[in-house]
Amino acid sequence: MPTAPPVTRTGPRRAWLSDGPVLLVAIVWGSSYLATKDITHADSVIPLLLLRFLIAIPLLGLVARRGLRRLTARELRGGGILGLILTAVFLLETYGVVHTSATNAGLIISLTMIFTPLAEAALTRTPPSRSFLAAAALSVLGVALLTQGTGFTTPSLGDLLILLAALARTANVLVTHRLPAVRDTDDATLTFVQLGTAVVAFAVLSPLGGTPPWELAASFTGAEWANLLYLSLMCTLFAFFVQLWAVRRSSPSRVSLLQGTEPLWAAVIGVALGGDRPGALGYLGAVLVLAGTTWGRRAAEPRSAADTPSQPQVQDIREVARM
Repeated sequence: MPTAPPVTRTGPRRAWLSDGPVLLVAIVWGSSYLATKDITHADSVIPLLLLRFLIAIPLLGLVARRGLRRLTARELRGGGILGLILTAVFLLETYGVVHTSATNAGLIISLTMIFTPLAEAALTRTPPSRSFLAAAALSVLGVALLTQGTGFTTPSLGDLLILLAALARTANVLVTHRLPAVRDTDDATLTFVQLGTAVVAFAVLSPLGGTPPWELAASFTGAEWANLLYLSLMCTLFAFFVQLWAVRRSSPSRVSLLQGTEPLWAAVIGVALGGDRPGALGYLGAVLVLAGTTWGRRAAEPRSAADTPSQPQVQDIREVARM
């Protein structure tokens, strides 16, 4: 009589080994709103992004130098595609934050955690569970309450840019997870190609950015340089390396849901360091965000085994774009 195959169990400790770093990224990105607001204005977005990425590139190059020697042309093209998506994410999100209220930005960008499972479901033709959708809806409700402190404003160009940034974030997660060209690429190497592509794009666009990068750098005070270094080393280098590492070891829905706590951490840091006062509804929203993301993690657990790279679904990027 044949014996049953051993059952592989994914315990809470193993889940948090991948989910914990993603949650830390959400905290770091939440703090980036305050740091960006302090040093950015409409005519400095592109030069600021160029400086931010130029600082990160040399350090990442040291880490990725061995992988870069083995990089194939196919992997370079795949990383370049992801780098262009990354460029769009940063441009849309940074310009959006400059041109809209923090309240609207925090609410609209959180829609990423709804767009991602819906897009993933469309690609796989497997609808997300009702529990997952309910958890995501609870989180969005929490974000809505959390960002009600100053009330809603009339929709603006900035609101549209943040909405497009949420869609671009969704594309970044899904394409990273499903692009065959980069499936076996070293994490540090792929991150280097992405950031390098973004640097080239920002350099090409810099004449349209108003203030030249060197003039912006020369005008910075010590505190502004500290903010720029934080944005470069933690919010860029660390955060995107962890995202690449996590997306290829978990499901896009789980990663997106954890990153959906970003507005919560933005509010916490705003209260602690920026003097914001969200009020009773805001604190209720914070509780709902935590409850929704915790519930959503558990609801996504049964699908994780199918979504991990151990059972890859090879799909060309052109097929993703057509669907």
